[in-house]
Amino acid sequence: MIALDTNLIVRFIVLDDRDQADRARAFLEAQERDGTCCLVTDIVVCEIVWVLESCYRFERNAIASTLRSLLRARQLRFQSPDLVARALDRYRRGAGDVADYLIDETGRSLGCSGTATFDRDLLGDPRFVSP
Repeated sequence: MIALDTNLIVRFIVLDDRDQADRARAFLEAQERDGTCCLVTDIVVCEIVWVLESCYRFERNAIASTLRSLLRARQLRFQSPDLVARALDRYRRGAGDVADYLIDETGRSLGCSGTATFDRDLLGDPRFVSP
């Protein structure tokens, strides 16, 4: 298994640099042909969302749908697929970033009762609490 950096996945998604996009696609296709999986860490998921939002102005639904498609790709292994899926669902309809929801989902998976935050946008969600 080999870990993927954010830029490879972003090139694959947005096709903004034709050479790198083609190389990314060829690399991922070769991994699939060889039966090799590539790791997508939780940090990379957060970076992908940030880049797609801030640099490419993707809408939340488009980002969530795109990442949902990647979650289903046979050649990709996500560090925390269930947590990412739940964080994406919350991101699609919430006020926070994917990173906020992934932090909370990770905490929940480890037995935390909630997530303390100063982020006012998140305090409407009962799973976030003010310190």
